[in-house]
Amino acid sequence: MCGIIGIIGRKDTATDILSGLKQLEYRGYDSAGIATVHNGRIERARAQGKLVNLEALLKDKPLAGAIGIGHTRWATHGAPNEANAHPHATDKVAVVHNGIIENFRTLRDELTQSGHRFLSQTDTEVVPALVSHYLKQGLSPQDAVAMTLSRLEGAYALAFIFADHPSLLIAARHGPPLAIGYGDGEMYVGSDAIALAHLTSRIAYLEDGDWAVVSRDAVTVFDKDNHAVQRPITQSGYNSGTVGKDNYRHFMQKEIFEQPGVFGETVKIYCNPYTLEIDLGDLGFSVGDVEHIQLVACGTSYYAALVAKYWLEDIAGIRADVDVASEYRYRKPIQNPKGITVVISQSGETADTLAVLRFAKPAHPVVAIVNVPESTIAREASGVLYTYAGPEIGVASTKAFTTQLATLACFAIALAHKRGVLDAKQRQALCQQLLEVPTHMSEVLALDHHLQAMAVNLMHAKDMLYVGRGTSFPIAMEGALKMKEISYIHAEAYAAGELKHGPIALIDEEMPVIVLAPSDHVLEKTASNAQEVAARGGKIILISDANGINTIGDIALGTVPMPQVAGFIAPIIYALPVQLLAYHIAVLKGTDVDQPRNLAKSVTVE
Repeated sequence: MCGIIGIIGRKDTATDILSGLKQLEYRGYDSAGIATVHNGRIERARAQGKLVNLEALLKDKPLAGAIGIGHTRWATHGAPNEANAHPHATDKVAVVHNGIIENFRTLRDELTQSGHRFLSQTDTEVVPALVSHYLKQGLSPQDAVAMTLSRLEGAYALAFIFADHPSLLIAARHGPPLAIGYGDGEMYVGSDAIALAHLTSRIAYLEDGDWAVVSRDAVTVFDKDNHAVQRPITQSGYNSGTVGKDNYRHFMQKEIFEQPGVFGETVKIYCNPYTLEIDLGDLGFSVGDVEHIQLVACGTSYYAALVAKYWLEDIAGIRADVDVASEYRYRKPIQNPKGITVVISQSGETADTLAVLRFAKPAHPVVAIVNVPESTIAREASGVLYTYAGPEIGVASTKAFTTQLATLACFAIALAHKRGVLDAKQRQALCQQLLEVPTHMSEVLALDHHLQAMAVNLMHAKDMLYVGRGTSFPIAMEGALKMKEISYIHAEAYAAGELKHGPIALIDEEMPVIVLAPSDHVLEKTASNAQEVAARGGKIILISDANGINTIGDIALGTVPMPQVAGFIAPIIYALPVQLLAYHIAVLKGTDVDQPRNLAKSVTVE
């Protein structure tokens, strides 16, 4: 969940490390720190809170040194304070770490008995302590790290620097991602290519179990068996200007308004706008032979999977099941040899989802839907369908969600056509609807000021309910998640028909109820459920088209007038107003929209 970067060069590195950490802050922002080697000593600067605090500290007390490592933290073990901030160090070695050392207590007890005194509550501190222990026994830095790695249990991406070796950086990966960047007389390591975009576009990705010995001019990579191996150098598509806010106040706001463009680009990758045919490329298996689809994801991606379940069963006529990745492996699921698993992850590094991929792949093909081509999930899947959202920096996912829906919609159409349950005319009609989505999205984004005004009346709510039926139910769940994530208002979502089975007890005149009600085949049912809420004094906010507003609008406190769209694409369009509503309420409440408390963008530990 944390972000790490390391640089070995010919000039002071702290400024470039800080720039890289700014690109990684989406991974965690409880604390941050940098360590360098200068005049045979390890020097550190660490600060609690966001990266601006470290930046201010460095202005007063700059760090010198042509080699350094940096870290931005999402706290796991130990409170988010300066003592627990990375890098952790002894007088011989400094370390930054993303992941969890599961056997740290055993190692800590052993090292304490050997006389080492620990200064933090973190699991990470055992790593530099163990390396120092081996260095004192006369081992070289390389051998000391190799011995240390052999004793660690858990997940880690690590970078090491050494007081007595100012031209040596060692990096290791077991689980969380780690990349090596190649420069001219400089080398870099980072959690991802974005962190290194201001430094280089030549990137090699360490595979699981790899560790690397890095100097200014060369990299030697070893695999988990300590054999020297070659990892290909690729050209990253990121650049230093990729992740600016432009004229928007927040990254999240920018990313919401980018959706017409990125959705359109994603659809056009798979759907030919002239022939209205779908081409998914080679997924490594025959799509038409699939009998069952298991979709697995976390968070917002899980809600995208829930929408896809409706599409796959309705359009393609194939059984589809959806599971939360963090639970799936622990209930001994039955793997259908004639089925496939579809794993969905924005980052392509989500630890629970990656574990499901590795669990399912021996039984049948695994298709990955990811936004990052160089990611671990993309590299390990049987076949990959990319979303083309571009870098998403806001922790609360917006454009990644709708581009996942774009890809899943194309997947459902292709599957239906290959199975012979969708003729050419029907396929063309659905493709045309997808191609029209960007126009409808622009219509919804034009309601921004209307939703901003509506937010004023909702910002003081302590609780909210979101309801919908059919594909609107997962969008209600996504809306409630967005509200919780960035405004810290407690919000829950229910299938509208389930209100009378318990949750309706919560309804009173203080309870806002967000009703998602496109004009689909269940509109009348949704209208009846809304009437039940109104009869108990609930404050209804109706998100619907003209037909729905004519049907239910008279009982609503406020309405959001949506374009009239086909039921197939309605969940995609209706995702935008719930994003905007959450965004404006969060802004009014003064929360940190892009970096909400306790969260991080990429969840790389279980």
